[in-house]
Amino acid sequence: MSSFPHFLLVVFTLVSPACGFSSMTTPPPPPPPDSSSITRRSAIERFERVAISPLVAAVVVVTATATTIPPVVDASDVVDVVGGGTSTPGSISTSTPISASWSAIDGLNTLESSSSTGGGGVGKFVSFDDSAYRAMINDKSRTPQFEAAIISRLNDVDRTGGRGPSSQVVLDLGTGPYAHFAIIAARAGAGKVYAIEASRSACESARIAVRDAGYDDVVTIIEGYSTDVALPGNERADFVIAEIVGSVASEEGVVATITDAHKRLVKDPNDASSWIPRGVQTYASPASYSLHNLFLPPAFDWTKLDGSPVRFNCRDEGLQLLSDPIAVEDILFADMGRGGYGGAGGGGREVRSRITFVIDPKRVEENAKKFNDEYVRGRVPDASSLAITAANSVTGIALWPRLILDDDVTIDSRHHPDGGHRRSHWQTVLPIMSPIPVTVHGGDEIIVDFDFDLPYEVTSPPSYKIAGNVISSVARL
Repeated sequence: MSSFPHFLLVVFTLVSPACGFSSMTTPPPPPPPDSSSITRRSAIERFERVAISPLVAAVVVVTATATTIPPVVDASDVVDVVGGGTSTPGSISTSTPISASWSAIDGLNTLESSSSTGGGGVGKFVSFDDSAYRAMINDKSRTPQFEAAIISRLNDVDRTGGRGPSSQVVLDLGTGPYAHFAIIAARAGAGKVYAIEASRSACESARIAVRDAGYDDVVTIIEGYSTDVALPGNERADFVIAEIVGSVASEEGVVATITDAHKRLVKDPNDASSWIPRGVQTYASPASYSLHNLFLPPAFDWTKLDGSPVRFNCRDEGLQLLSDPIAVEDILFADMGRGGYGGAGGGGREVRSRITFVIDPKRVEENAKKFNDEYVRGRVPDASSLAITAANSVTGIALWPRLILDDDVTIDSRHHPDGGHRRSHWQTVLPIMSPIPVTVHGGDEIIVDFDFDLPYEVTSPPSYKIAGNVISSVARL
């Protein structure tokens, strides 16, 4: 079920104090907290800083339906269409710039910590509360697949040389307060499991969980960053469990963590079977957002989010994709020690690529129907007209993760390959790349440069920048 009606009331509740009157409708109680609702709510709460007049607030829904801002045709915006392109005879093309930049920790819960290895100083890293950890464990598209992969590795005759699971040393990076995967490995017969966790409180809880499960003789909890600690006796693991994957795959420091583990913590790091998952990807597609079209300037200033992207439950119908998804990160763990990784992003610390997305007219048509359902449920005036406007607009480039556990086993936070909605504890990340939605039509192109900076110091959060242009064809006057 979409969260649109609740979200609509939340926004009205937030702007009402600034307007001097209260909402006439009492919002329903918030949904049970999980990793998807927390960060989206915290981002939207930044609208409390928006200055708004009572008159504008009272008519915001009505004016939003009428405030459609078409692309302005200016001589400086006209691009050369000689040789084809997306333009048709009798049309010209406009180029509308869009951009966004943010840090991995923007809008997320964080903890502050210092790196003991020197050079990193005091930094911040993404952290989670108990409800987020429970959402991860209860994710049926995630946890059973990890469990199957762990058991498969422990019983792989080629890997163990016929010596069985008890010959295997397992390393769990980012074990969390329940040490869930570490306990699974111990239960499946691993001879030794080391579980590393940066959060002190999570470590304390993990030790209790291991003791209660009866595996404190097999599982050792180690507090600290994996980049700062060594395994007892400088032992190395036969394979690593590394569920340190963000909603943008790299945002939880996976590049820094895996690169370091290659050097010190794994027996055969260049073997793909030494890693669970074997690799991670981030997929991207331009997207329309229902509320971006509903709440427009001057009543709402989306730039007040200060670059923090809005994070959606992957089932939220308020976000709709406009084209086929394309991978912008493709991080293969076995390749990390060789100085890079394959895929669209290239190698090294900087992921840079230019991608052209083509607006799919069939998606636009379907999106209009879905937005109409959203607006009707929200009792928005002129829902049908606004739905068409929203469907023919782009808010930003949506991003979400995909995990490769084995050659034929993946975990998809959105349906693959079409990017359709599905249940997942991971989120869809949408940076707002324009103060107002940019009008698009089927066949238009969105050409963007992805520039991701992924430091090798785990306490330095990755940073992301997406910038480009929407190339739209319009009829000549």
